[in-house]
Amino acid sequence: MHTRQKDHETPGPVEPWNEITPGLWMGGHYTTPPGRALEPVVVDREFDLVVSLFTRSGHGPAREVEHLVQEIPDGPLDPEQLRTAWEAATHTAEAVRQGRSVLVRCHSGYNRSGLVVARALVELGHRADRAVALVRERRSPWALNNSLFVDYLTAGLEVVEPPPAGLDG
Repeated sequence: MHTRQKDHETPGPVEPWNEITPGLWMGGHYTTPPGRALEPVVVDREFDLVVSLFTRSGHGPAREVEHLVQEIPDGPLDPEQLRTAWEAATHTAEAVRQGRSVLVRCHSGYNRSGLVVARALVELGHRADRAVALVRERRSPWALNNSLFVDYLTAGLEVVEPPPAGLDG
């Protein structure tokens, strides 16, 4: 599955992860510190839950840390992929409500993780536009540069909820 949108003009993230709101962190599998090349980010035991929307072997987390893997592409999402993002956001929001520390990550920590974190923020009571602004302010101005993902947030991911069983829609 192709999971990374190729955008060579977007600078890599400087930090491995950033706190968006208390307990809710956003990051990636790679970082580009100033003056250095792309470096892998390895999560150990820093978080209670890690939600990975992109995965690579050897990037953690530690075995005893809850790890939810929900891979989605950094591009147009079909209804099943949108549902996957919605479920990851719901799980994330619930963990934050329980006082757990959560890292949502993708390749660079910009788009896929931004979609899920912003949606979790909506579930936690923020308006979609404020959620997008928080992600960009706290992670990077380059976060959610995939305008389609911002459109998904504005429209609301509820549109992908399946009809009740037994209905032929």
